[in-house]
Amino acid sequence: MAAFTCKQTMYLRRCFDSMLKDKRLLHLTPSFYRQENKNSSNYDVVVVGAGHNGLVSAAYLAKSGLKVCVVERRHVIGGAAVTEEIVPGFKFSRASYVLSLLRPKIVSDLELKKYGLKVYLRNPSSYTPLLGQTGSASSLTLGPDQEETYRQISQFSERDAKRFFEYEKLLDDIVTAIDPLLDSQPPYLPSLTSSTIREKLKTLPAVKTLLKSLSTLGTDSDAFYEFMTAPTTKILNKWFESEPLKATLATDAVIGAMMSPESPGSGYVLLHHVMGCLEGKKGAWGYVEGGMGAVSQAICNCAMDHGADVFVDKPVKEILIQNDAVNGVLLQDGTELRSKAVISNATPKITFLDLIPESKLPSNLVESIKGFDFTSPVTKINVALSRLPDFTADPNVSRNEPMPHHQCTIHLNCEHTQLIHDAFLDAQLGTYSKKPMIEMVIPSSRDPTLAPPGAHVCLMFTQYTPYHLNGKDWTEHDRNAYADNVFDIVEQYAPGFKASVVGRDILTPPDLERIFGLTGGNIFHGAMSLDQLFMSRPTSQLSNYRGPIQGLYLGGSGAHPGGGVMGSPGKLAAETLLKDFKKL
Repeated sequence: MAAFTCKQTMYLRRCFDSMLKDKRLLHLTPSFYRQENKNSSNYDVVVVGAGHNGLVSAAYLAKSGLKVCVVERRHVIGGAAVTEEIVPGFKFSRASYVLSLLRPKIVSDLELKKYGLKVYLRNPSSYTPLLGQTGSASSLTLGPDQEETYRQISQFSERDAKRFFEYEKLLDDIVTAIDPLLDSQPPYLPSLTSSTIREKLKTLPAVKTLLKSLSTLGTDSDAFYEFMTAPTTKILNKWFESEPLKATLATDAVIGAMMSPESPGSGYVLLHHVMGCLEGKKGAWGYVEGGMGAVSQAICNCAMDHGADVFVDKPVKEILIQNDAVNGVLLQDGTELRSKAVISNATPKITFLDLIPESKLPSNLVESIKGFDFTSPVTKINVALSRLPDFTADPNVSRNEPMPHHQCTIHLNCEHTQLIHDAFLDAQLGTYSKKPMIEMVIPSSRDPTLAPPGAHVCLMFTQYTPYHLNGKDWTEHDRNAYADNVFDIVEQYAPGFKASVVGRDILTPPDLERIFGLTGGNIFHGAMSLDQLFMSRPTSQLSNYRGPIQGLYLGGSGAHPGGGVMGSPGKLAAETLLKDFKKL
C-alpha cells in the first residue's frame, strides 16, 4: 500500500470531495487514515483511541509542533461520534446523535468549519405527543419561539406557561456561571491537602476559577445546590403543575443515566444537557451534516493537516512502561510504537485495568477504578424508514415533506414523570420496561444526505435496559423482542410506523461496550453522579489528567468535565501534557 504524506493525503481528500455529490468525505477507508513513513514507530505522543476527545488531543498537540500518532482499534474513526452505513443507502449516527456541547473554543481553535463541519440547528427543540388525548392539547412542542412555546404550555397550564421562562432564565444564569469550569482543570485534591506550600500553589488557578464561578452565581447559589443534590421531580414540582411539561423536561435529567427523576442528584444531568452553545446560540442543539462522524472527521482533518498520523484497525494490547515511565504502546499485531507520553481516550477501566499491568499501579487506585460506576440504562436503536412517521396527534400534511415536529427530539411515553420512574424500577429488577422512555430523532428531516429520496433515518435512544437481562446475557431473541416492544409503542403514537421499517440496528449496553469500548455501555465513560464529578472524576488521584505513571494521561470522557460530544477532556489533557513535556 502506498504511503502518503499529510499534504498528499489532504490533496487526495480534496479530489474526492470534488467527486462526491455532497462534497463530503465521511467514510474514509483505513488507507486514507494512514500516513506511514519509515520513522513512524517513534513519536512524542501516542493517543489511544480516535474518539472525538482523542482526536482533539491530537489536533492540539500537533498544532503545538509535537509528533503525534493516534491508534484506533475499529475500522473507522470517531468512537461514539461516528457515522456508519448499517443499512445500504442509510447513514446512521450510530451512537451519539445530536450536537450541542462541543466547546466553542475548540470549534474556533481547530477551525472545524474550515475542515468540513456543518450544522443544522433544530427548531423547534422538542415534541411530546400524548396518548389518549384529543383536541388542541394532544401534544406539547417547545422551542426558541417564545410566543409559540407559551401557547403550547398554556394548553395545559397558564401558570406553567408564565413560569417556564423564569425557569429557563434560572438555568441560563446557572449555566453561565459554571460554564468556565468546563474549560479549566478542576482543583487537584492531593495538592490542596499537601503539606508543602509549593504543591498548594499549583492548584491556585483552578481554585480561583471555581471561586469566581461560585461568586457569579450570587442569589442563584441555593438553586444551583438544589440542582446538584435534589431529585429532579422535587425541582420540577416546585416550578410546574402540568405533567407533560414536567416529564418532557425530566428526560434531560436522566438521559444516559441509570437514575430516575426521583433520584437525588439527577438535577445535575439536566444541567449538563443545557450547557451547550451552537452557532452562537446558548442551549441550542443541532444535527451535523453527514451524521456525527462528520464532527470526528473535521477534527481528524485538522490533526492530520498539522502532521498527526492516524491509524485505524490498530487495537492496543498494552501501554508500555520502562523505568516507571511511559515508553509507548504495544499493538495487538506486535508492533511497538515508542513515545514519551500516552494520552488514553479509552474509559478509565480500559486504561488502567486492561492496558496496564496491575502491578504497575498503586493498589488504592486499582480499587478506586474497580469501584467506579459504569452502569448504563441505554439501548440505542437505529432505524431505516421508507417514509416519515405520521403522528396521530399532528398528522402529516404531506407524505414526503417533514413537519416541524419531525425535526426535533420526539419524546414518547412522557405523558407523566411516573412513567419514567416506573421504567427505571423495571431495570432495577433486572428486566426491561414494557413502557420504556423513548427519545426519537429523524436527522434526515434536516439533512437529506443521510437517506435515499423520500426515505429517512430514525434514531431512538431508549431506556431503561439493564446490562444483564434477568441475570443473563442478552440473546439475539432478547434484542429483537425489546425492539419489537419499542416499535409497538411507536406504532401507538404513529400508526403505520412498523410497516415503514426497512432495517434496524439494535445496541444494548453490552453491544455498546463491545463495539465502541464504552465500559458497561455507559455513553459518558462513567456515571455523571455527584461522587464522580469535577475533582472526583474519575478519582481524586486522577482529576488533573495525569496518571500515576510519568507520561500517562487520561483524556476521554471519564475525565472532567465528563461525557457528551464536548471535546474538553481531550483539550485539557493535551494542555496538561504540554506543560509537562519538557520534563518527560
